[in-house]
Amino acid sequence: MPTLDASIPQAKQEIRERVWTLLERYRAVDPGVSGHIPAFAGAGAAAERLATLPSWQSARVIKANPDRAQLPVRAQALDADKTVYMAVPNLTTLRPFYLLDPAKLPRPFETSVSHQAVAAAATTVTVDEMPAIDLVVCGSVAVNGEGVRIGKGAGYSDLELALLTEAGLVDAHTTIVTTVHPLQIIDGRLPEAPHDFRVDAIATPDAIITCPGGRRPKGVLWDQLTDDKIAAIPVLASRVLPRRAARREHRSL
Repeated sequence: MPTLDASIPQAKQEIRERVWTLLERYRAVDPGVSGHIPAFAGAGAAAERLATLPSWQSARVIKANPDRAQLPVRAQALDADKTVYMAVPNLTTLRPFYLLDPAKLPRPFETSVSHQAVAAAATTVTVDEMPAIDLVVCGSVAVNGEGVRIGKGAGYSDLELALLTEAGLVDAHTTIVTTVHPLQIIDGRLPEAPHDFRVDAIATPDAIITCPGGRRPKGVLWDQLTDDKIAAIPVLASRVLPRRAARREHRSL
């Protein structure tokens, strides 16, 4: 199995720690942000700014992350009568996405799109039951003007996008966006791993930054996932572990 350059995770973590510290120092987040996608001050305004993008306005089906920072984005999408698919936190079920139907969720949507409320009210679906995605919303800890982003380090956003890409539901025409506080925008280069994707646009409370984007893995990089990692995510385990076991059995004959 190819190994990841050990300096990349270390460099990413150093940037995360720097951004988390900066956000707390300037009181742009509540204390205790370390380890999380920052629920930043002005998240609602950033969602409103995002809604000015033509790609947002034309999108009918959106895939969104479950973090609190992007709760205003999810609510805004439902208010605009868009269908939203939200990842089950940590992809812990064989049906790894919630279907958020604006016709079926209670209003106001601001109170029905937290991941706790969604878990109680929304149905889960398999990747095979989902339609093509027009726009993807992801959370970020740090991002730069080239569209390179760093998440909180668990790798779930990358896996979610890879699964949808492998299924043909996300392609080069799907817009990928993130909402962040200005303090989360880094000048200069950010480290990237083979499984990382780039965003096409960044929305802050005050501006839209259009990025070159374009970098997207073609699917799940199975050879970079350990059996333990796959086993912890049912939708991955159901696809690959039986095949890996069969290959090992074949080699032992």
